[in-house]
Amino acid sequence: MDFVTVKVFDNPVEAHLLKTKLESEGIPCFLQDEHIVSLNPLYNYAVGGIKLVIHASDAEAASSIIKEIDNRPLLTEDNRQLVCPQCGSVELYANYKSMKGAKGFLSAILSFLMGVFPIYYRNVYKCKACENEFKADM
Repeated sequence: MDFVTVKVFDNPVEAHLLKTKLESEGIPCFLQDEHIVSLNPLYNYAVGGIKLVIHASDAEAASSIIKEIDNRPLLTEDNRQLVCPQCGSVELYANYKSMKGAKGFLSAILSFLMGVFPIYYRNVYKCKACENEFKADM
């Protein structure tokens, strides 16, 4: 049997959410390298992340489901579509890992000096049009 990797994650929660969705649609799948990344997140870069693997024959169906999920609009808690406060665009990256600001700068320097991966980042939304980073006001 031929297997293909359909998506790579750095977060086991997101990986399990998509795995559950594909299995509910009748597509058997499994996660590769999940446990090594869960035990030590710094190994995420070494092993290439958590890989969602399926049979090659299910690749087309899985791709359409993933595209459908990725193209859904981002919503706030009160079901309003999330828009960029700077330009009004709805094309956004969710859970973007940002190191902007003084804490991010100090973290980058400290990480470089200690020879480790960055120890500080914050999850934000990032606009694909103007590259503005912002936290959603829920």
